[in-house]
Amino acid sequence: MFQMTKDEGLQKVEELVEAFQRDLGSFKRPAYKEARLRSEFIDPFFEALGWDVHNKSHAAPAYKDVILEDAIKVAGTIKAPDYCFRIGPQKVFFVEAKKPVLDLKKDPRPAYQLRRYGWSANLKVSILTDFEEFAVYDCRVRPKESDKVGAARVQYHSYEEYLDRFDELHGLFGREAVLQGSLERFAEEKKLRGTAPVDKEFLKEIETWRDVLARNIALRNKGLSVHEMNFAVQRTIDRIIFLRICEDRGIESYGKLESCTNGANVYERLMQLFDRAEERYNSGIFHFEKEKGQRTEPDTLTPHLKIDDSVLKKILKGFYYPASPYEFSVLGADILGQVYEQFLGKVIRLTPGGYAKVEEKPEVRKAGGVYYTPTYIVDYIVKNTVGKLCHGDGTGKSMKPLTPRQVHNLRILDPACGSGSFLIGAFQYLLDYIRDWYVSDGPEKH
Repeated sequence: MFQMTKDEGLQKVEELVEAFQRDLGSFKRPAYKEARLRSEFIDPFFEALGWDVHNKSHAAPAYKDVILEDAIKVAGTIKAPDYCFRIGPQKVFFVEAKKPVLDLKKDPRPAYQLRRYGWSANLKVSILTDFEEFAVYDCRVRPKESDKVGAARVQYHSYEEYLDRFDELHGLFGREAVLQGSLERFAEEKKLRGTAPVDKEFLKEIETWRDVLARNIALRNKGLSVHEMNFAVQRTIDRIIFLRICEDRGIESYGKLESCTNGANVYERLMQLFDRAEERYNSGIFHFEKEKGQRTEPDTLTPHLKIDDSVLKKILKGFYYPASPYEFSVLGADILGQVYEQFLGKVIRLTPGGYAKVEEKPEVRKAGGVYYTPTYIVDYIVKNTVGKLCHGDGTGKSMKPLTPRQVHNLRILDPACGSGSFLIGAFQYLLDYIRDWYVSDGPEKH
C-alpha cells in the first residue's frame, strides 16, 4: 500500500511545515535550488494528499499518478509543467513549482506561465507553489500577458495555514477526492466571468488568419480559382501550426518560425522551412516534388504565391510567448480535432470582383452546424471495436488476443473521417495494446 491515509498525511504535512519554518531563511536564499524544494517539500506534500508521486506502485507509464517533467528553458520560458497529476491517463491538474525566493503573491509572470499550461490543456484548475505559498488558478479563463497576479486566482494559502486548511486541501486535491469528482464540483461552484474554452478561442484565432490570408492572397495573386484559393490558405495555416507544435514539443528548434519575421521576404523564408520539413517528415502537407511511387500530386501552387510581409509577421509573432496564450506542448490532439472540425465547416468564396469571402459550407448550414464527437464517445467506440478485435472477444476470426505482428497487419478505415478523431483514437489504442502486450509477455525476451 503506497497511499497515505488522511491521518498519516496530516502528520507528514505537520513535519514539513515545522522543517520549513525552522530553516526558512535558508530556503528563501537564491542559492536554494528548485530541484531541492521539489524533492524535500513539494513531492512529500502531494504524497500526503494520497498521490503516488514517484510511482512506487510500479504502474504502467500510461497510468502513473504523476508525470514529473524535466524543466527545459527555451527563450526564457519553461517548456513543460513540473508536475502533471492524472487519474488513469486523464490529466486533472498541473503543478508549477518555484523557488521560495520568488513572491508568488505579487509576481504575475509565474501565474501567467501556469495559466497558459492549464488553459491550453483544457484543465479546470492548476496550482502554483513554492511551498511557502500555494495558489490555485481557474484555468478556464483565457490568460493575458497584461493580467494582474490575482486574475483567475481562486485560492491562496500560506504554509502556516496548511494544517488548519488540511481538510479543505485534502477534500479538493487529495487523490481519492479528485477520483470522486471534487474538481468538477469546485469548478461548478466557482463560475468566474470571462471563462473561454481553449478550443473556441483557438478556432476564432485561425478563422481570423484564414480571413486575412484569403484577402491578401486574392489581392496579390490574381486568377486563382476557388479551389486553389482554399487549398493555398488551408495548407499555409496547416504548415505553420504543425511546425509551431513541433517547436513546443522539442521536435524542432524553438523560434524558427518567429525568426522568419526578422526582415523582408517573410514568405520566401517560410517556404525554405517548409522545404526542409518535406525532407524531414515526408508528410502530405509538405509535398512539393513528385517522387517515384507517390500517388498524390505535388503542390506546385503555394511555392509561387505572393503574401505580404505585414500579414505573415502579425500571424507568426502572435504564436509566441508572451503574446500567445497557447502552450502547444500540452495542447491535445482532441482539442485540435475539435478546432479543425469546426474550421473545415467553412469555405472561401471569390466574389465577381475577385475579393475573398469566408462563409459556411451549404451542407453545414443546412445541418445546423458542425458536430464534433466527444473524446469519451470516441474512446468507447474504439474500445468496443478495435479493442475487441485485438483481445479476441468475438469480433474477429480469432478468439485469441492478437500478437504485435498481427496488429501490424490490421487495416482500419474511417471513410468520413473529418478531423480524424476516430483514427487517432484507434492508432493510440493500438500503440497502448502493443506496449502492454510486450510488458505482460516479459520485455526481457524482446
